[in-house]
Amino acid sequence: MSDEEREERELDLTSPEVVTKYKSAADIVNKALQLVVSECKPKAKIVDLCEKGDAFIREQTGNMYKNVKKKIEKGVAFPTCISVNNTVCHFSPLASDETVLEDGDILKIDMGCHIDGFIAVVAHTHVLKQGPVTGRAADVIAAANTAAEVALRLVRPGKKNKDVTEAIQKVAAAYDCKIVEGVLSHQMKQFVIDGNKVVLSVSGPDTRVDEAEFEENEVYSVDIVTSTGEGKPKLLDEKQTTIYKRAVDKNYHLKMKASRFIFSEISQKFPIMPFSARALEEKRARLGLVECVNHDLLQPYPVLHEKPGDLVAHIKFTVLLMPNGSDRITSHPLQDLQPTKTVDDPEIKAWLALGTKTKKKGGGKKKKGKKGDKSDAAEAEPVDTAPNGGASQE
Repeated sequence: MSDEEREERELDLTSPEVVTKYKSAADIVNKALQLVVSECKPKAKIVDLCEKGDAFIREQTGNMYKNVKKKIEKGVAFPTCISVNNTVCHFSPLASDETVLEDGDILKIDMGCHIDGFIAVVAHTHVLKQGPVTGRAADVIAAANTAAEVALRLVRPGKKNKDVTEAIQKVAAAYDCKIVEGVLSHQMKQFVIDGNKVVLSVSGPDTRVDEAEFEENEVYSVDIVTSTGEGKPKLLDEKQTTIYKRAVDKNYHLKMKASRFIFSEISQKFPIMPFSARALEEKRARLGLVECVNHDLLQPYPVLHEKPGDLVAHIKFTVLLMPNGSDRITSHPLQDLQPTKTVDDPEIKAWLALGTKTKKKGGGKKKKGKKGDKSDAAEAEPVDTAPNGGASQE
């Protein structure tokens, strides 16, 4: 096969090299998450923590594939976000922001890494407190975790996207929580963080997606956000938006000099992956980004909020649909959870009892303890016996 033919063929999990790149990206993003969680302390500035996460990913990916002939793109695939309490997602403030963490905060940490465009994303919820997490905070995290475990077992060849949508809503309801609307789980491909095959978090008359079936050798980012509130988040302040992605299929001749300057900087530094406005020159960025967004050259990732007092949890993982079963490559152990609800629904219990491996490899056995899989194996097991959602304690 000539190089050109190889370029033409879409690279997927049938190539061992591709699997290695996904797993290397996952290894880095799992460690970056671990680092950020360890630095989350009362009075820590959120922007400093976001910077630490991104810097770690840049540094670790920078050490890989150094001596290859053809330059390999690698680095941050989604900027580190830390969204607190009733803030749902995408909070990754500018350098001038003074917001700090407080004792008792519920933090959603969200980040992504890629190597050669093969993306691993992860999100995790952590409560800033000593000892077990109790009450509604434990409920909302257990709801997200159990929904993620069910989704892991239903995102598999032969199943359909609507199967997952229905199941995760049922799980959230068992904890008296809601799945947050507008969150999409996407298929991912090389350099594509939001592929066309999607799983809706909540289906409704206004939100429809094409029915799709999962297939072997696909990769998905499974994204679960739960809330003790209504699950209908609002954009409160456009100025909080700092994460954008270049819309590659759109063109427009920008009028303002500041916009042209910023757009050229974005096109050079971040042609494909989402980025944070922190990486741009701040004064010019504010002016220029508005015109770029107004003309659809950039897709914004808005900071959304539930009502004050509502608690929100977020768990996101990357899963490879391998021939021998589903391989969850990103995760982080949860704190000890003591929810007020238990899951008694037989259908949910039956989903949780499903294996993640196919029969070919020994009938749903748990994963062998490979380095990156430790927490998966730990997570998958206890849910069946302990439906309190404290599934992934170490």
